[in-house]
Amino acid sequence: MMSCFQKIGLLLLIPCLLVACSSTKQAPMPERSVEDLYNEAMDKAEKNELKEAVALFDEVERQHPYSPWAAKAQIMAAYLNYHNAKYDDAVLALDRFLQLHPGNAYAPYAYYLKGMSYYEQISDVARDQKMTQMAMETFGRLVILYPNTDYAKDAKGKIVLTQNHLAGKEMDIGRYYLKQKRYAAALNRFGDVVRHYQTSMHTQEALFRMTEAYLALGLKQDAKRAAVVLGYNYPTSKWYRKAYQLLQKNGVS
Repeated sequence: MMSCFQKIGLLLLIPCLLVACSSTKQAPMPERSVEDLYNEAMDKAEKNELKEAVALFDEVERQHPYSPWAAKAQIMAAYLNYHNAKYDDAVLALDRFLQLHPGNAYAPYAYYLKGMSYYEQISDVARDQKMTQMAMETFGRLVILYPNTDYAKDAKGKIVLTQNHLAGKEMDIGRYYLKQKRYAAALNRFGDVVRHYQTSMHTQEALFRMTEAYLALGLKQDAKRAAVVLGYNYPTSKWYRKAYQLLQKNGVS
């Protein structure tokens, strides 16, 4: 068993250990020219020494915050974090860049890279779609602010894909409710697809499922209305043919 003096000795030793640990923190990098720092960072990046490259780009900003190189260094550090799948770090760096340099020539790319950092984290429709939503919003802002850039052109395609993904999530939940005979809840989900994701690949099926749910509730006129919208917009769709057959089967003309 420890004596009281031994216990006191250990307690006194703990602060000493903490001080020793804290003294192992890396000392600040000595002041260097901006060109020297930036060039070494680029060399490290080319050698795929990404951690060291990011640290050097951060030093460019820390040591020379008002230099034109500082903005470039921020963008490069963000890109390397993105390239290394450190998406949260990339987003933080890009948010800071856009806050400090909103009118910078690299701003369109910053928005694009931020959108891609979210886009790369999109999960399948069975999971939470927060990243999908964030990607869509970021790409949307890019298109609004910088519509004539190449980044905006690519972002438009990514927006279509994110909308399809979000609509797919709503459809997945809606089908589940339909199977469970929770028709009102299912209609809410299918209605969201029709209202918010009209150009998605899921709109046709959403209108058919609405027809199906309304008929299950005995709301034949509402079912007919959904089928008419489906037929007007997608007259050759297989979902319209199925909706028409379903209406006939239920005596709706």
